[in-house]
Amino acid sequence: MEELASFSSQALVEIKGISKSFNNIKVLNNIDLTVNKGEFFSLLGPSGCGKTTLLRIIAGFEIPDSGKVIIDGIDYTDVPPYKRPVNMVFQNYALFPHLNVFENIAFGLRYQNLGKIEIRRRVFEALELVQLVGFENRKPSELSGGQKQRVALARALVLKPKVLLLDEPLNALDPKLRKEMQIELKKLQHEVKVTFIFVTHDQEEALSISDRIAVINRGEIEQVGTGYEIFEKPRTEFVANFMGARNLFTGVLHRLDKHMVEIELPNLVRFKVFNNKNLKLNSGEFKFVVRPEKIFIRKTPVKNQAFVSIPAIVESKLYYGASTRWILKANGFSIFVEEQNRGIKLKNEFSPGEEVYAVWEKRNMVFLEA
Repeated sequence: MEELASFSSQALVEIKGISKSFNNIKVLNNIDLTVNKGEFFSLLGPSGCGKTTLLRIIAGFEIPDSGKVIIDGIDYTDVPPYKRPVNMVFQNYALFPHLNVFENIAFGLRYQNLGKIEIRRRVFEALELVQLVGFENRKPSELSGGQKQRVALARALVLKPKVLLLDEPLNALDPKLRKEMQIELKKLQHEVKVTFIFVTHDQEEALSISDRIAVINRGEIEQVGTGYEIFEKPRTEFVANFMGARNLFTGVLHRLDKHMVEIELPNLVRFKVFNNKNLKLNSGEFKFVVRPEKIFIRKTPVKNQAFVSIPAIVESKLYYGASTRWILKANGFSIFVEEQNRGIKLKNEFSPGEEVYAVWEKRNMVFLEA
């Protein structure tokens, strides 16, 4: 079941056929993407995949080689940044060091022919929004990293953009503060009801704050969906690996009839599953993944037909506090298992070199696109 979204289904930002190259190296390849009004949308991918370039094209700081950027029904492809209904929060915040907090936030307002009273009202409204009332006379050098990030957000939001673009704005924060700011950022977006387009390479970050996510790889979109869909139902090998579904199996499918197929993992096991819409092959080789947390270890095989049991040998055990991760070997193939440490006593019943079974429910197999 898909997660319920609080944003409108009305398209606000439409990216149509965007391509971009630098020095004959293609960074974006024919990108099509729609971001809805009021949505918290994340562009997720590894460094160098093109996500920041796409954000800069939406902002107007880069001009695409081809394609269009449409915002609220208007083509802004060739419109300069200062005439677009967007604002951007940069990774380094880009605050003016010689100006205090009030002046930094008011900077853009001074170009809108507003009176001093209106500017002051808007600035303090923004300060209250980011919980920085009382800090208005401080210089950026007197602020913590989290406070600088809040000032950058206030400076962007005070101009009331239709779209706020955020280029990895939490990267400079320590892990604890970063998690706190993720919560604050999502809460802030919900309050101001502005469409956020957020760039990150952090999978957990994208999952925790996004209404939808576009996973980008080498300048192309691999998958767009809710956090649940991206995490639990990856469509491609790249998305599966990037989201931590490390158990990639290559199987051979043998069709038995219209209701049942048999899957063979060469030199490991054969088992039957009900045919479904994800199995489009009549026969032949295909790939599927099983997430590490969906696999568990047993000393004997599970006889229930709803499960798959593969003989394996324990290779190593890694303790991570909240969870324990195991690496098993099955005929030379590595199987990764992650178990939550829920009990008071940690599980120590499996030792390196011990013969065990890797077990999972058939329903937890995710079949990848060819």
